[in-house]
Amino acid sequence: MRRKQATSMRNKRIRLLIELMVVVLLLMGCNTTKFVPEGEYLLDKVNINIDTRDVKKIELKEYLRQTPNASVFGLFRTSLGIYSLAGRDTSKWVNKMLMRIGEEPVIYNPALTEISSQQLQLYMQNKGFLRAKVEHKVTLKDKKAEVEYQIFSHQPYRIRNYSVQLNYPELQAIAADTSRSLIRQGMLFDVDILDAERERITSRFRQTGYYNFSKDFLVYSADSIKNTHQVDLSMQLRDYLNNKNDSLSQIIFRKFYVRNVFFEINPAEISTPDQTQEKDTVWFRNFAMITPRKQIIKIDALVQNTYIDPQSLYNDANIEKTYSGLNSLGAIKFVNIGFEQVDTGLLDCHISIIPGKAISLSAEVEATYTDGYWGGATNLNLVNRNIFKGAETLSLQAHGAYELQENVWAQEWGGQIGLQFPRVVLPFASYDFKRSLRANTEFSGSYYYQFRPGEFRTSNLGTGIKYLLNRRQYTHIFDLFEVNYVYFPEIFQAFRDSFLSTGIFNSYNYENHFIMRMGYSGSATTFNPNQPLRNYHTMRYSIETAGNILYGLDHLLGSHPAEDGTYRLFNIAYAQYFKTEYNLTYHQIFDDNNRFVYHAGLGVAIPYGNADAVPYEKRFFSGGANSVRGWSESTLGPGIYKRINTQRRDFNQTGDIKLDMNMEYRGKLFWLLESAVFMDAGNIWTIKDYDTQQGGVFKWNSFINQIAVAYGVGLRFDFSFIVARLDIGVKLYDPVLKRSDRWRVSPQWNDVAFHIAIGYPF
Repeated sequence: MRRKQATSMRNKRIRLLIELMVVVLLLMGCNTTKFVPEGEYLLDKVNINIDTRDVKKIELKEYLRQTPNASVFGLFRTSLGIYSLAGRDTSKWVNKMLMRIGEEPVIYNPALTEISSQQLQLYMQNKGFLRAKVEHKVTLKDKKAEVEYQIFSHQPYRIRNYSVQLNYPELQAIAADTSRSLIRQGMLFDVDILDAERERITSRFRQTGYYNFSKDFLVYSADSIKNTHQVDLSMQLRDYLNNKNDSLSQIIFRKFYVRNVFFEINPAEISTPDQTQEKDTVWFRNFAMITPRKQIIKIDALVQNTYIDPQSLYNDANIEKTYSGLNSLGAIKFVNIGFEQVDTGLLDCHISIIPGKAISLSAEVEATYTDGYWGGATNLNLVNRNIFKGAETLSLQAHGAYELQENVWAQEWGGQIGLQFPRVVLPFASYDFKRSLRANTEFSGSYYYQFRPGEFRTSNLGTGIKYLLNRRQYTHIFDLFEVNYVYFPEIFQAFRDSFLSTGIFNSYNYENHFIMRMGYSGSATTFNPNQPLRNYHTMRYSIETAGNILYGLDHLLGSHPAEDGTYRLFNIAYAQYFKTEYNLTYHQIFDDNNRFVYHAGLGVAIPYGNADAVPYEKRFFSGGANSVRGWSESTLGPGIYKRINTQRRDFNQTGDIKLDMNMEYRGKLFWLLESAVFMDAGNIWTIKDYDTQQGGVFKWNSFINQIAVAYGVGLRFDFSFIVARLDIGVKLYDPVLKRSDRWRVSPQWNDVAFHIAIGYPF
């Protein structure tokens, strides 16, 4: 009977794959010129050929005024194929739907091709290739057009000498600082870099009080050296600013100070002619807040996140910092900063603020399926982003879940509470010191109760404090301390005998345990939202330790260890370990619709002192939607360890060392749908040779042969605010099997894993 069911399931999967292949073939075979008008041509291909490596093709593509329909792998135009499946009768809903989710054919336009040639030539000239020429060739065949741009760069012009000749010492010092200058001897005569240098100097100058200064006041003088393709370049002020006694020059080169800073809360409402609208002016540390009589937000919360101070020198950089600081407050919807000249060398700063919606409530209902049992779960979330009128955020979450197990309801319920302050909460520290840190403080607490019939009852209590800092492309999180206490008031004997005796980690996971940890985590990225097609990388890292303070106090106070040699708190052996993890992701972008993403991750956890093993929940797992996707979650490793029970989760499949390496192609299909093709490699290992994890210990001479490899395909639904994905992974190399069977050249269905997840894997 079971064999018949397995065969039936296998046939269904094969039929599904065949159906998917048929759909792909239909899309590939669609008449893509179906909706191309008579006498017109579908823009089928656009190629750029260039004879220099000094300019990247991806930069040139940004200047094309017409490009073909989006394609996957540069081959399959699925979005155009979907559109072509539609009939011509647009009154039918099926045709409307296909046209909406597909992509209309791009019709070749000779005028846009000519403009593209001109734009490419202008770009090359701006990059220093002053004699560059661009030619284009158009091939028309079978209602399709292929455009080829040929760029003849010729020898570029380079900067031989660069000098700065500015009549104002302070401005001259900034511009002549060669350590910061973007202009270098021998570089291409690149107009974009020259303009960026003007921006840099202007920004630095405006950071020192020169409110009226603009980059347009800086000009270049360039002399080309005959027959050398070299340029002598100098920076100067416009002629009308060289006379220091001129009234305009005196205005431009006058330093400004900020006199007052005014916060105007909901100014649109306050400035209405309705005189019944009452308003107050509140002062705090020389800041003023104009607010409705019913106070919406406290002024000190605004001051904490404002970098523009009264009686300070005007600084252009502080404006952007203030925008970032105030917009980070959940209680604020909109911010606008303006300046008013009120006297010679004096400015008043007006910061207009529109508050946002303070309270939000959401609910989530989901069906669950675990170990063959159906159930349901509910989450209720309440957020107040201005709980104490100081932009503090209170978040409450209630969770409840039930599961029917052999006519008895298993249950899980509990909740979390979080309170975040938009400032550093630090006793005995001065106000100015805490304000200078520009960080948030978060207090959290949680409690969960779980009952599984015939197995156990457990309670989990946690609390913690952390500091959070955001600095443009960097984030920093300092966990001052976090405490977790897991208590098992009841474990059924049958469950203890049949399952907990099978390994140290199986038993440890069902013992009372106590973790007191502290740590740091952060991230950094080179992504520039102003240049979304540039390659970039992202790095995430973390480090944490646990038990050191308690262990030190026990030794300092002369405490005696228990019979097993461990020190205890409330008669519970506390954990002591060190853990660190690093992840690096690189995005290689080809165009708006296609990219390769590479990821590498490494983690190490080491027990010491009061512990022989790292706590189960702090160890590493392999397999699953974000790891080696040929394996289901937590079913790979450690090393060549073979799981004991395939019907129940094996808690021995955890490790102290983790290695992940991933490569994934992501391409736009049509509508909200994206495709992915990936290859993953990795595994986990233990540091110690545990009896219950045979073959799991890390060894330098064998770990290479224990790295599992998988490949697969995926579909992603990009809803802009969230990405839902389905990945199908297939084992390629399984280190657990005997050597002759490790390479899965002809994979079986048990070599396939399906993953449904939210968000990209890395």
